[in-house]
Amino acid sequence: MKTLRLDLPAHQYDIHIGPGLLSQPELLTPHLSPEILVVTNETVGPIYLQNLLELLRQQPVVQRVKHVSLPDGEQHKHMGTLDEIFTRLLELGYSRRCTLLALGGGVIGDMTGFAAAAYQRGVNYIQIPTTLLSQVDSSVGGKTGVNHRLGKNMIGAFKQPELVLIDTLTLQTLPDREYAAGLAEVLKYGLIADAEFFVWLEQNWRKLLEREPGAVAEAIYRSCALKAEVVADDETEQGRRAILNLGHTFGHAIETWTGYGAWLHGEAVATGLLMAADLSSRMGHLESSVIDRVHTLLEQAKLPVRSPDGMSRDDYLQLMARDKKVESGVLRLVLLKSLGHAIVTSDFRVEDLYLTIDHFQS
Repeated sequence: MKTLRLDLPAHQYDIHIGPGLLSQPELLTPHLSPEILVVTNETVGPIYLQNLLELLRQQPVVQRVKHVSLPDGEQHKHMGTLDEIFTRLLELGYSRRCTLLALGGGVIGDMTGFAAAAYQRGVNYIQIPTTLLSQVDSSVGGKTGVNHRLGKNMIGAFKQPELVLIDTLTLQTLPDREYAAGLAEVLKYGLIADAEFFVWLEQNWRKLLEREPGAVAEAIYRSCALKAEVVADDETEQGRRAILNLGHTFGHAIETWTGYGAWLHGEAVATGLLMAADLSSRMGHLESSVIDRVHTLLEQAKLPVRSPDGMSRDDYLQLMARDKKVESGVLRLVLLKSLGHAIVTSDFRVEDLYLTIDHFQS
């Protein structure tokens, strides 16, 4: 097991990474309370829920352990599904001393965190991410929320967990498509902040595609370390933290246009990374060879490298105009000054943006 410590001005917590951690209740014990609600979904629950419930019931501090199982998929990440968590908590009569455990991927983690931020104006929660994407990205940093039909993740709150427990063995049951989607977020970290990590990914990409345990654990650790460092510097995304959204403005537009769940988040980000790199190159910042290197890795992972069929330039522009990085009506994008160096800027020619969007038309 490896452990990272995320130190924020008002809150600190550990990120434990390793195999078999779901069978080590001592890691959870210091963060438990008398009332526990495990939030999971219909896919993950049948695999891991019962063992987790049994472990929790054996802990002396725990008096009641209940669960709620939500439908699986990005299309269910909305206020209606979130209300199922609140209803369960209220039916149980849980107090402000309860703790929520998010057992699942990014959708479960985001909704559980948002519920924890809002229930009785704030209760504790723990992240137990079971997908690669959630392990390297959404479980760390405290961003929570739900989607709206007009935009992704537009309703939410910053709420830091008490603990992030990453059991790498959960990836053994992860479908290939979802695993590949997580690799797009891993690749992002090398692009935005660590050129040496990007080179390491190129050298170990085949091992990662084959889910070689050592390579996977190292990729998760280095991704979480990079994210923790950025979040510690800018918890509520007032500045530097926005670089973590490389490719996401394009990607969120794709997810919203196609209908949540048609493209996995990591699939949309994959195309978004290429689009951001392409625009960076058109601005004279990034060598075109970097685009080719990213393209090669994404193709090897069988991730999409083109826009969805039928998505027009106007579709992109209308949806991107609702992005959270828009300020006073001005679109800001995360772009690359060089490999390993990302910036947030509105200093780009709109003509170059048009050319990039058009270039990726299917």
